[in-house]
Amino acid sequence: MTEMDTARLRARVIEVAREMNARGINVNKSGNVSARACRAAADGFVITPTGVPYETLRPEDLVFVPLAEPLSVRDAIGRYLPSSEWEMHARVYLARPDIEGVVHTHSAYATALACQEMPIPAFHYMVACAGGASIDVAPYRTFGSSELAQEAAAALKARNACLLAHHGVLAAASTVEKALVLAAEVENLAHQYAIVRTLGTPKLIEEDEMQRVIEKFRTDGQPQKRLSGNETGGSE
Repeated sequence: MTEMDTARLRARVIEVAREMNARGINVNKSGNVSARACRAAADGFVITPTGVPYETLRPEDLVFVPLAEPLSVRDAIGRYLPSSEWEMHARVYLARPDIEGVVHTHSAYATALACQEMPIPAFHYMVACAGGASIDVAPYRTFGSSELAQEAAAALKARNACLLAHHGVLAAASTVEKALVLAAEVENLAHQYAIVRTLGTPKLIEEDEMQRVIEKFRTDGQPQKRLSGNETGGSE
């Protein structure tokens, strides 16, 4: 159920935005974060504003954007303009009713692959965390454009994360916090894949096995974290 546009929801968005920078998957103000929300009778989302450092953001600084066609920034509610990528977030929410949070970063390794228009194939089973057997690259379009928004939404139709050619990473999930975790995992996988490529031709997991992994993620959730001490259980 979509949350109301509350100070607490806005604080969570700000926490995620700051955590992006703290984790090193974003620099300064280059990324953006949003969470689906409803305000009075209007469905929409709250998003980080353009040009405001995350460190100084307050809940009232976030911008509410209604999810009503035709989309227009003139309908946004807030003291600042929303992120220039507001329409990209809006198109994802409209295309995916199950999505409650969206995170966009310019993390180093994933962006490097995106600049080479290089998808991340099934070299590691965790690629399935994005919802498929690969993490694909959406075609390049000018930042902040309706064309980019459409391409991004199409790329996430059957995935929860993608690379944006010559741009960065887009991740979506059932909460804004989970979207951040996914964006961080995409960067980790991109880093690993870049290393693997220096060792020779990457060896890929077969398609039928990746389908089993994808189904396991859907039914069992994420693999368990490695246990320590006297705890028992699976290794992952």
